[in-house]
Amino acid sequence: MIAIVIPYYKLEFFEATLQSLTSQTDKRFKVYIGNDASPENPILLLDKFKDAFEYSYHYFESNLGGTSLVKQWERCIELTDNEEWMMILGDDDVLSNNVVEQFYKNQEEISKQNINVVRFSTKVINEKGEVVSDKFDHPVLEKGQDFLARKFSKKTRSSLSEYLFKKEIVKQKNFRNLPLAWHSDDLAVLEFSAPNFIYSINDAHLLIRVSNLSITGDSSSNDLKNQATFDFVKILFTDYSSVLTRFQSKAILNKLEVAFFNIPSFQNYKTVHNYHFKQIGFVSAINFQLRLIKYRIILILKKLNIFQAVYTVYAKIFNK
Repeated sequence: MIAIVIPYYKLEFFEATLQSLTSQTDKRFKVYIGNDASPENPILLLDKFKDAFEYSYHYFESNLGGTSLVKQWERCIELTDNEEWMMILGDDDVLSNNVVEQFYKNQEEISKQNINVVRFSTKVINEKGEVVSDKFDHPVLEKGQDFLARKFSKKTRSSLSEYLFKKEIVKQKNFRNLPLAWHSDDLAVLEFSAPNFIYSINDAHLLIRVSNLSITGDSSSNDLKNQATFDFVKILFTDYSSVLTRFQSKAILNKLEVAFFNIPSFQNYKTVHNYHFKQIGFVSAINFQLRLIKYRIILILKKLNIFQAVYTVYAKIFNK
């Protein structure tokens, strides 16, 4: 059986999530809903689905998601029974009707490969439920570090809802508690799948909603997200540098540089510079300095309101 865990807080898109569970062609799952002391009571909505699939609902008296999403995930996981596999599904995300069916169709191969992490394809949807991205498919078998390099090279995307995890592995290794749980899912995919592969099922997909109500779409929390990126990369280079290739380290550092330019400080500068030097080498550290100088020049030109004029002249000279 599969435990589908929903850390509930927002009502606005919840009905679409529940409807997608109702539409599953294989009902071998149970849903566990943990209400994070939300002001939006879902009881009346849940009553509409009481005969559609098996679910358990629990209201938590205190809000944890506001301070630690990971701790909210953990206490929702504790609601589950003896299911072997689990999914943590966002209360605004939607499953294609064959997600559960495709998992069971692939279960023999999943067991044969000793898989702990299963991944489905995804599409991104907006507030209206409109698809705003291409479908993201994946290699059937992929190492966690290869996945991270692809994601940070902008060749794919990822979010927690699209994964199934072996529950015993989740309880053994636990999610890392990063700010806003930003990259906690990425790190979990790496740590829960190791030393084996992530197994991908591309014949079923999830619709991942990005809106101003989601953490991904909320720009007001960008500083915390950027700080979480620094914390995440520190763990990668402290615990996993031995399994990262040069290409993978470069992809991770490219992601870190974006975070640095968003929250520049002398301490963060030293961190990025040292990672370049230790993970790749002297030339990489020098190139980072050159990019930093270029970035500073652009900021000065923008403040003087002459950046566009300078860029136009530059483009004409070099035919760019």
